[in-house]
Amino acid sequence: MQQKIVLIGGPGTGKSSILREFINLGYNCMPEISREVILKAQKEGIDQLFLEQPLLFSQMLLEGREQQYLEAEKNDTDIIFFDRGIPDVHAYMNFLGSEYPAIYKEKSNKYLYTKVFMCAPWEKIYLSDNERYETFEQAVKIDTFLKESYKEIGYEIINVPFGTIKERCDFILQSL
Repeated sequence: MQQKIVLIGGPGTGKSSILREFINLGYNCMPEISREVILKAQKEGIDQLFLEQPLLFSQMLLEGREQQYLEAEKNDTDIIFFDRGIPDVHAYMNFLGSEYPAIYKEKSNKYLYTKVFMCAPWEKIYLSDNERYETFEQAVKIDTFLKESYKEIGYEIINVPFGTIKERCDFILQSL
């Protein structure tokens, strides 16, 4: 049975760096899709889609993450890593205090992951950029909403310790 491993955590916690290392190690991975959604919106003249139209942004993420999950199901590898999962979508909506359709949580309960690894906020490595505009303090708050959303579904969250990318990857692999 395929293990679907999801990396969660607020922005700037090292998830994408860990995923890149797993790709270098030859693992199949599903990258974070938020940046491509943001860049596409910016090309269409919407500077910060997440802030200006959070429901549309979240709907696009939900569809993209569902597609990633279904694509992973077709893959015959034993392990596949995801940079964020479907429950992240409603966690971010909860962070914003925005209402959203029930389908968000329904899909979170339908498409389940084998294990959830959480990268905690780490000020030492945190950087904001054109697509990551949250402050470190907001990243800490988002982290809380992510934990709540995944625990609500029944996941046991495994905390990834701080360390080098290699150390973090080794920890995850040893925990599988």
